[in-house]
Amino acid sequence: QVQLEESGGGLVQAGASLNLSCTISPRSFITYAMGWFRQFPGKDREFVAAMAWDDGTDVYADSVKGRFAISRDHPKRKSYLRMNTLKPEDTAVYFCATAKTPTPDPRDYDYWGQGTQVTVSS
Repeated sequence: QVQLEESGGGLVQAGASLNLSCTISPRSFITYAMGWFRQFPGKDREFVAAMAWDDGTDVYADSVKGRFAISRDHPKRKSYLRMNTLKPEDTAVYFCATAKTPTPDPRDYDYWGQGTQVTVSS
């Protein structure tokens, strides 16, 4: 059974940084692309960033471009989302997910983690 587990969320002040992690299991699962999404209360999930697992091709939402960075570690089977210069409007539950390509459409993602809360105070 494929499982994704996020970690690294928390409460920070505006301007601070956080580094989210996503661990993929089992090791036999072939990962083609990883994506990060976030969800605000009462809203649909919103695309944040995605990366192709093999060549590292990445794509970002305009709202986070220049502040957030997605990366991956092949041996550890982890995806990371480095979030810098956080703003109160970044407050949301953040999810990682897998897909065949690094697409911004959540409908293209097949496996999802449970999410990790990020809260940015002003």
